[in-house]
Amino acid sequence: MFPKISDLINYLLGSNIHLPFQTYGVFLATAFIVAGLILGIELKRKEKEGLLLVQKRIVSGEQNAGWFSVLPSIILSAIVGWKIFGIILNYSEFSANPQKYILSAKGSFAAFLLIAGASIAYYIYKSSAARKESKKKQEEIIHPYQYTWNILVVGLIFAIIGSKLFDIFDNFSAFLQNPVHSLLSFSGLTFYGGFIVTVIALLIYMRIIKLDWKHVIDSAAPAIMIGYAIGRLGCHFSGDGCWGIENTLPLPQALSWLPEWLWSSGFPHNVVNHGIPIPGCGGSNCMVLEKPVFPTSLYESILSFASFGILWAFRKKVKAPVTLFGLFLILNGIERFFIEKIRINHKYDFLGLNLTQAEIISFALILIGAAVMIYYSKLYKAHK
Repeated sequence: MFPKISDLINYLLGSNIHLPFQTYGVFLATAFIVAGLILGIELKRKEKEGLLLVQKRIVSGEQNAGWFSVLPSIILSAIVGWKIFGIILNYSEFSANPQKYILSAKGSFAAFLLIAGASIAYYIYKSSAARKESKKKQEEIIHPYQYTWNILVVGLIFAIIGSKLFDIFDNFSAFLQNPVHSLLSFSGLTFYGGFIVTVIALLIYMRIIKLDWKHVIDSAAPAIMIGYAIGRLGCHFSGDGCWGIENTLPLPQALSWLPEWLWSSGFPHNVVNHGIPIPGCGGSNCMVLEKPVFPTSLYESILSFASFGILWAFRKKVKAPVTLFGLFLILNGIERFFIEKIRINHKYDFLGLNLTQAEIISFALILIGAAVMIYYSKLYKAHK
């Protein structure tokens, strides 16, 4: 595996460079950017088709953008500054383990307060200057795609909150042993926890900014799917522990054309340092799993890329609003439900069945997705 992105680059290109950026973090950042680009493209398309309307408002020098329009940007800039200045002031700790530092609760709190305060002061100053400059009324036009990054920032914040809450629920005994560390640590985040809380938060945010949630949520479906696919690649290439159960079975003859690492992997040099020491290795990540396992994060990524392709192909053909999001729920639910069969997770006794939290949620999402598609398809036909 490749704890740092330079390890992956050196493996592919035969180079010998060193970059202090963890593979997992780079893939997560890439997932965020690509998801934003896809969401922006879809919001523009929805506007062009007349499904999302341009917002027009008459403003004067006494008016300015509302706090809900600027708050996500202020929060994002403060968080970025908090982490960047923390890295600068504690570079030796950061360079020793960039991913651990980036995903920790460490940073420069002073920088966070200063940047947030400066941003708020600038917004107030700008509003005040506009009031003094002119009281002439003019029309302001806001395109739906202009909300793209605000939507992503709101989604990111609540994804972290939801992921942490669901992880605490799934590992409550560990939380009770050290509540402070569990709350402040950015490790152990669960996708479905973040997804559920984010959807609720964004539905509320759509009402605040007055965008039609039905078409926005359809625009978000392929963006979430490709972001998830890229993020899971980061899990695999870094070896972050999201692997499956032991797989010591030989590669089946029918699959002999596949590379061995696609069937099972020992995740050498994994970033979480699980397993046994690698003979002759002298680096900081010198462990390999004692027995090979299913590379489930890679399977999830492949299936998610395929699901993204399906969503992208059907996005213009599906006319009823919310049905594309319903299809997303079904595809993601099916993928995760079956992957959980070979994944390591805590299991619950649910209606007499031994299921993981993700299995329960994914099965519910399949049912909800089917219900959503049927209901909104009938509703669309009735009003057509």
